[in-house]
Amino acid sequence: MDTFMLGVVSSLLATALTVTGSWAFSMRSRQWPVALLSRFTGLGVRRVLTRQRSASQELASELARAHWVRVLAGRGNELTRDGFAAVWEAAGRRLESVQVLLPDADLGPGSWLSRREEEMRRVDLGFSSGLLAEQVRINAAYVNEVARHREHISLRFYDLPNIHRVIVTDRVAYLTLYRQAEHGRNSPCIVARRPGLMYDYALLLFDTAWDHSRPAE
Repeated sequence: MDTFMLGVVSSLLATALTVTGSWAFSMRSRQWPVALLSRFTGLGVRRVLTRQRSASQELASELARAHWVRVLAGRGNELTRDGFAAVWEAAGRRLESVQVLLPDADLGPGSWLSRREEEMRRVDLGFSSGLLAEQVRINAAYVNEVARHREHISLRFYDLPNIHRVIVTDRVAYLTLYRQAEHGRNSPCIVARRPGLMYDYALLLFDTAWDHSRPAE
């Protein structure tokens, strides 16, 4: 009997330790200290995701209920995907405005876009010379075509360091910090709520880039 009870207790203890260990190292629990620190310091950071692509589903939900949207992208591929479909449809109806910033693809060698392309060629053999600029042009053409039917959409081009992606709504900001040796989708993403210092910083990044950009022709 004692041996049986000892076995039961041991099994329960092992199960408890396994569950506790899984909880302690889960993504959600690791974000608790971030959220608590952010709350006490006023940063407003809700989560830090190890990869930008992990935010795609949540981002689509936020875009679907936003009142305005501002996007600064390094390439803009996500603009043509399903997650942004609700944005283009709602612009000028439910959405008050959509502002999009893409790199200036017409500046050629020496531009910040060409420097980013050189970085990516070191880790992705598929990045032939001019490929990144061509992808930006395709995504810009897509946004321009949508803007022809939705007057509340604005597109501009920037020539600034291609080191982050910023998506800001009236509720939340997604700030991706590009790594030199990684695609943007694999770089860490900070999710910050309004009000908060990090939200304000993301909005400042966008507004500064917008003020120093050129309109799409």
